[in-house]
Amino acid sequence: MDSFLNTKRPPVFCPGCTHERITKALDTALVKLDIPADKTVIVSDIGCSGLFDTFFDVHALHGLHGRALTYAAGLKLADPELNVIVTMGDGGLGIGGAHVLAACRKNLDLTLIILNNFNFGMTGGQYSVTTPSDAVVGSEFLNQAEIPIDICSVAKSAGATWINRCSGHDSELSNIMCQAMQHKGFSVVETLGMCTGRYTKRNALTPKVIDDMVERLPSYKGIVEQNQRPEYGDQYRKLASEKTSFPELFKVEKMFDLEKRLDIKDQTALENHRRQEIVILGSAGMRIVTAGDMVCYAAISAGLNASMKNDYNITVLRGQSVSELILSYDKIGYAGIESPTIVIAISDEGVQRRKAMFAQLEPSTLLLKEKSVDIPETCAKVVEIDFKELKIKKQDWALASLGFIAARGQGITMEMLDFALKSRFKPALYESAMETVKKVASI
Repeated sequence: MDSFLNTKRPPVFCPGCTHERITKALDTALVKLDIPADKTVIVSDIGCSGLFDTFFDVHALHGLHGRALTYAAGLKLADPELNVIVTMGDGGLGIGGAHVLAACRKNLDLTLIILNNFNFGMTGGQYSVTTPSDAVVGSEFLNQAEIPIDICSVAKSAGATWINRCSGHDSELSNIMCQAMQHKGFSVVETLGMCTGRYTKRNALTPKVIDDMVERLPSYKGIVEQNQRPEYGDQYRKLASEKTSFPELFKVEKMFDLEKRLDIKDQTALENHRRQEIVILGSAGMRIVTAGDMVCYAAISAGLNASMKNDYNITVLRGQSVSELILSYDKIGYAGIESPTIVIAISDEGVQRRKAMFAQLEPSTLLLKEKSVDIPETCAKVVEIDFKELKIKKQDWALASLGFIAARGQGITMEMLDFALKSRFKPALYESAMETVKKVASI
């Protein structure tokens, strides 16, 4: 091919904008490398640099501002044979800075072309992370309160293996881009250019000034020796191929027919039974997630669909206090609790987190509470258990509660619960758990 440019959508930039030169330089580089168009992808985001994906007859992906490198990484890992080029302005550079750092650290075989024109040109000339502190821009004095970043130095410290900084007017730009694309690893080309629509109207910036800037800044001309290491995709596949042991798949087959086991005759009762929504209200250390797991495993053993949603524990040593479970014969499209059929309240902390729920409970809802726990006024059917009198440790209250609902066929049965405990616990722990469960099942 003598050009990769899209004749149906020729490059259109403001007169004098350096982006046009960079577009042509990239086209020249693609022609020199003679990489098939169907093996080349240009990934862009928002801004003037985001127009690049429309200007070339290659694959393209246009994404959210600052996120281009994330899409590019996925493409390259999915198809290592692709030549993936990312175009990003200094606006996207600042917005997606964490992604730039991650790309440098990984050393995935991508080419990042940064079109640095020192401002958000498309949206009004506001300052960006590379705007000089003494520049006059469309965001008043804000750039004077910060210092601009040197992205090449940042990329070097983050682990990029190939870096070049040059003027967007450099006669060698196409060759620089060729070298970047031929490098096996993450390559960064920072081009300094003029935004004639915004920046140069208030700031004296010319190709000569840009050359002087490049000369004054730390020099980056390609290979970063101290960062050389295997390309991420190759290293990932190598490590993955060496792995020989994997977690054993735990598969649960349908073993119980719950409807026959419960012998439900009334149609309304049967419909209510087909979907059980269970809320466990506890606190850290009460193992409500483990109890929820047991309910879900038990449900799956009867062919039911199951979901579990827990509240967020703030720190590692502070566990969840709310666990919401759905057991259903039908597919579960939404994991939120709408009409609880069973509520287990074993801690004031969990109750406080769902305080508003109690006024909404139906008279048919089974509300199992520990004697010491205070609950708001409710229409639900309340059953109180004194776990302390039964000599059950607080960390076992949630598990023990399952014995009560299983013995009455509320969502699960004792057979199903026995299967779940036996499947997930080691023999000694299983025996101890069943002993605890049976104390409450017999009430």
